[in-house]
Amino acid sequence: MKKNLKYIAGAIVVAVFVPFVAFAGDDNVPPITNDLVKEECSACHFAFQPAFLPALSWEVMMQNLDDHFGEDASLAPGPMAEIEAYLVANAKRRGLVDENNPPLRITELRWFTHEHSEREARQMKERKNVTTMLDCAACHTGADRGIYDDD
Repeated sequence: MKKNLKYIAGAIVVAVFVPFVAFAGDDNVPPITNDLVKEECSACHFAFQPAFLPALSWEVMMQNLDDHFGEDASLAPGPMAEIEAYLVANAKRRGLVDENNPPLRITELRWFTHEHSEREARQMKERKNVTTMLDCAACHTGADRGIYDDD
């Protein structure tokens, strides 16, 4: 029984801290190398690198493009399949995912809120005239290349 409790306690520690260490010490992610992904995703917003979300999140998002955060971002089947395949193949590999409720908003992920506290976000918006937390390149000048070191 004691041995089981140690395993459970260990699992809880891992589940809580994995999201923080997933990006700890490494503020860089692989850049987007697919031109279609760059073109289609950046037509409306910053094109986020696939490594920010797990594969299941990208699959769910791509299957609901008719209501992509309140916008119709529908694509023809061919481009949609290419983009989804790229996002899934290059998705985040670490951490646990709730299959019934995969994360869809990068700004709501634990590591993101840890890195961008409310106070820091408020100051950032005032200092750099940033209107949304989705404007990564306003503070991270290398964001399009996957470089998120504090600028």
